[in-house]
Amino acid sequence: MSGVNRAFTLIELLVVIAIIAILAAILFPVFAQAKLAAKQTAALSQMRQLSMGVMLYAGDHDDYFVPASMRSEVTTDTPIIWTQGVLPYLKNRDLVILPDSNGGFAEAWASRHHQSVGYSDATGYDPLTTALPGSAGPGTEGFRSAASFSGVEEAARTGLFASTANAPRNTFTTKHRGYVFNPYNGLNSPDGDYLKGLPLISDRDLVAETGDPNYPSTPSLAAGRLKPIFARYAADKQNNGRTPVIFADGHTKVYSAKALNTFGTIIWRFR
Repeated sequence: MSGVNRAFTLIELLVVIAIIAILAAILFPVFAQAKLAAKQTAALSQMRQLSMGVMLYAGDHDDYFVPASMRSEVTTDTPIIWTQGVLPYLKNRDLVILPDSNGGFAEAWASRHHQSVGYSDATGYDPLTTALPGSAGPGTEGFRSAASFSGVEEAARTGLFASTANAPRNTFTTKHRGYVFNPYNGLNSPDGDYLKGLPLISDRDLVAETGDPNYPSTPSLAAGRLKPIFARYAADKQNNGRTPVIFADGHTKVYSAKALNTFGTIIWRFR
């Protein structure tokens, strides 16, 4: 007797396809979450290495912070930014280009827009400023003296670096200033405590987007009044997106935008 060739029936093929589709629907979100977690972990690792570079800088400079921006009494001079000061201690520009940022390394003032890691404007130095510690207003970009680690009372609660909104590489026509965030541009504490004041913090790019109920009109502000923290990882436009934060004692931790918008969680205005 000759053998009988038996093929799959149409119903069997449809059942197999349906099973594959179900498995794909289950696994694709898992893969996406795993990919996102890997990017967040990579960002946290980069920030930890940046933290070590900042500490090494302080060790060589009498315990002073590298200034976020260092201005001159000659107003035509181009300011020096923190990436220029800390690069010799990092040796690797990629450490301050966060995953998913489409940003670049700020070689100098002209490319400061592209930084996706922002440093606190509270460390800025500007000998001509009228801003005073304890009374700095929105737009403050520095103080008349350099900031020192010894002047920070609660180093473990004082935030220095976070993920920021940046312009894509080769784009120079936006209001982004990703090299810094500004602790004085956001909300003030209802109880009047200066130290509890916040930067602009969202899981939206507040330089370009509207929709955050805390900051409904930010794109209309001048560039100096923006400088937000952008919690880009797992952003859902409900402020559940996350960012790593480097503290003045050197440790690094991941927070959601929602957690960072709680007054007193982190000290941003340390002078």
